[in-house]
Amino acid sequence: MNLPNSITMSRIACVPLLIWILSAAFPFTGGHGAVGLRGGEQEIIASIVFILAAITDGLDGYLARRRKQITTMGMLLDPLADKLMVTAAYIILVAYNPRVVPPWIAVLVIGREFLVSGLRSIAAAEGFTIEASEIGKLKTVIQIVSVVAAILAHRWDYWVWFPNLGGGYIVGVHFIAVTAIYWMTIVSIISAVDYFIGFWKKIDHASDKRRKRRSFVLTRKPKPMPPAEHPSRIS
Repeated sequence: MNLPNSITMSRIACVPLLIWILSAAFPFTGGHGAVGLRGGEQEIIASIVFILAAITDGLDGYLARRRKQITTMGMLLDPLADKLMVTAAYIILVAYNPRVVPPWIAVLVIGREFLVSGLRSIAAAEGFTIEASEIGKLKTVIQIVSVVAAILAHRWDYWVWFPNLGGGYIVGVHFIAVTAIYWMTIVSIISAVDYFIGFWKKIDHASDKRRKRRSFVLTRKPKPMPPAEHPSRIS
């Protein structure tokens, strides 16, 4: 297994790790759980794990292209790792911090991911790809911010920075989380529509090419067969 694929596998390994850390705050664990972390520690560690996993999302692809180690395994694992990370994050956030991530948002975001995956599979079967758009990249950034902010907002509604400087600066963690979640939802819908439009244009173009090729084959006149020699002329 090459380095890019190993990095992708590490992102998949972050999924159960993230769930394990955040499960420390669930009621059935008594607020401590098997993790044994004090209040606030699991939020910080879970945020770090998610950020590191998000960094590997771009790192594995960059290294695969730079080192010319693009493999079929990597092409399969990379989108799988992305979907597992996003799906796990939003499902657990519904239970972990429902006042920030209501169930309908999780369903919408996860449904969008599977829709795009389905379109990508059809595109691959048709022999073309749809490049990531700028709005798709923006969606990824907002998604990272929203998940991290939602995790931190479970413990803190706000932070006070530099309290000795005129009362300090108040950072509304809960406000940032809610704002990021709703912006992420809006951008996710827009990017899904943008992806579908790009897919439809290319699939329509591919269908036109197939129809023209089929029409050419059907209308093509067969070459006339040379006349057979008469038996009497054969010596």
